[in-house]
This record gives sequence, structure tokens and C-alpha cells, in this order.
Amino acid sequence: MKYLLLFFSCLAFIASNAQSLQLYYDFRHSLDPKRNAKNHPTLSFEYFKGGDSGSFLFKAEADFVGEKNNIGKFYTKVSHSFRFWKPKIFLQLEYSGGLGIAEPGSYGFYLTNAFSLGVGHPFQWKGAWLNAYTCYTFSNFKKPSHDALFSFYWWKGFFNYKLEFSGDFSIWTRNKNRGDSFTMNEQGKRFSFFGEPQLWYNVRRNLSVGSKINLYYHVLITENTFQLYPTAAIKYKL
Repeated sequence: MKYLLLFFSCLAFIASNAQSLQLYYDFRHSLDPKRNAKNHPTLSFEYFKGGDSGSFLFKAEADFVGEKNNIGKFYTKVSHSFRFWKPKIFLQLEYSGGLGIAEPGSYGFYLTNAFSLGVGHPFQWKGAWLNAYTCYTFSNFKKPSHDALFSFYWWKGFFNYKLEFSGDFSIWTRNKNRGDSFTMNEQGKRFSFFGEPQLWYNVRRNLSVGSKINLYYHVLITENTFQLYPTAAIKYKL
């Protein structure tokens, strides 16, 4: 119950400031039934504010993967870049984390807190808005992990912004041994990749329809398998 109260408190904050609300329907069970018990909707709230002195992003995402489509996973990310000097190199701060809500008779899990510090560079190229940053990341496992993170964001409008192509991808490492009984015999680092390219068509005013493709490598599973799961989506800009 306390996790649900936390979730709806976040929604109340975001709804008053958000740039967009997005609803996705994920087809991963249809494409990969052995690894995914069901297709599911995902609700995402994003607030972004940018400027010459920096930018701020708040993202909260809930997967309705629980019994009777209850919330089964919640993820949040806060990212802030800023500068008070002339060169267009920004100091980058980032936090991400979340939780999984247990089914009756099962157990919950954490999306472990990760704190990142690094530098970023936003720029434009052929009408596209781009941002790249690299960070040192501390992940708060039982056996903490110290790692590198690289992220890249893009956005470009076509046909007088009737069509938008946007998204991001991240590459990072984490310790295989996280200090728990499941990983205690493992050694070294694991390379991971996550991407979410999106294509949106503006239907009218603030309403768009489109698709986001979720790309995973060593994120959901430890097997050396690349996972690609498309969605059908609707977005409302506030």
C-alpha cells in the first residue's frame, strides 16, 4: 500500500507540471511468449525543461504487468544538467531507481538506485536536437558497483512537425557479482544496452499516435540475447 501511495503522489506532482502523458501497449508476449507472461499497457509521465544554462528531466513509468493488470513495476528517473561558464559543456547529474510490486504469495524486488555524475554536450545537426553525455555511475547493490554510462538523446520534426522522430539509448556496465546469493560466484563486468526510438504522428493539436520500440541487451535477462519489443502508443502534450 505504501508503494501505491508513493506512486500516486508522484503522479500528482507530475500531472501539475508534465510536458506529456504517454500510454503504450506492449506486444512482448506475442513476440516472445517464453520470456514474457503477457502483453501489457505502460503509463509514462514526462516533464522536461531546457535552456541555455541547463535542462531538467523527470520521468515516471508504470508497467501494468500484475494480476488483473495491476501495477507490477514502477520506474523513475531524474536528470539535471547545468553550466555557469561559457563553453557548451554541461555538468550532468542523474538518478534512477524503482521497484517491482509482488504478486500474492510471491515477492517484490528493487530496481536498484543508481547515481550518476558526468559531463554532457547538447547540439544541433541538420535540424535535429541532440544531446550526448558520459558519466561515472554508482549502483547501490549489496556489493556496490562503480561504472561508466554513456547516453544519447535525439529529436527531429518533419513535415512542419506533423511527424516526430525521437528517442534515446544508453550503454553502461555493472558488476556481475552484486553481493547476493544468486550472483556471489560471478566475476567481472556485464555490458548492457537500452534504447527506445519513438515515432509520433500528430493527429490534432496536443494529441499524437505512434510507436515506441523497447530495445534490451543484458537488461531484463543475463543471456547474450538482444530483445526488441514494439508498442502501439498515444501521447498527449500538456
